[in-house]
Order: sequence, then structure tokens, then C-alpha cells
Amino acid sequence: MDKMKKLPDAEFDIMKVVWAYEPPITANMIMKHHGNGEGWKVQTAISLLLRLVERGFLRTEKTGKERTYFPTVNKEDYLKFETGNFMKQFHNNSFLNLVTTLYDDEALTDGDIDELLKWAKERRKG
Repeated sequence: MDKMKKLPDAEFDIMKVVWAYEPPITANMIMKHHGNGEGWKVQTAISLLLRLVERGFLRTEKTGKERTYFPTVNKEDYLKFETGNFMKQFHNNSFLNLVTTLYDDEALTDGDIDELLKWAKERRKG
């Protein structure tokens, strides 16, 4: 994939299912693990899978009457991409700004801060 792009929520939901299971995956598997809860029809899952193929996140093969799908982007790479965009867009690439926002909103406990300090010290040693 030349340049990764942010996925719409519905396509990201499909990718979470794809990443959770050993490839290949089928539209019926998507429906079983996600689509039925969303009230989707099978055609909706198929359309989303085809969009992911067009975007380069999946490749597809036809096996008999059924299409199977294989991820071409791994979860870790995509999450790294999304996190980088989030940090740039909302925190000016500053980890301190992110932590300050979380702390000011009382989203961090004293235990969280202790863990964060421990993590930072270990990173500095390595």
C-alpha cells in the first residue's frame, strides 16, 4: 500500500473482525461476528469488504461460489498510523499534551501515573 488512509468507522469495524481471525475470512463470517448485531444485510458486508479491497486493506480470491478475503495491512501498522494522526491533529505531536489532557479530565488515576512513570523509566534505560 502506497499511502495508508483513515478508514470510516464501518470499514474499521470490518477490519477488526478480519484481524481477530485467521485468514481467510468470508462475508458470512463478518455477518456472524459483527453484521447481524448491526442489522446489516449480507450485501452490506460484501460492499464494505469490496471497498476495503479497493483501498488496499484486503485482497480477495474466489473459491468456488464464495469470495475469501485476506488482510494486506496488519492491525499494528494501522493502529500506529491512526495514533500518529490523532497525536498530530489533537495534541500537536506532544505526548505531554496528551497526558495533560487525560490528567486534567481526571481520566488518569494515581496508579495510571505510577505505571506511566515506570514505563518511561524503563524506556529510558533501554
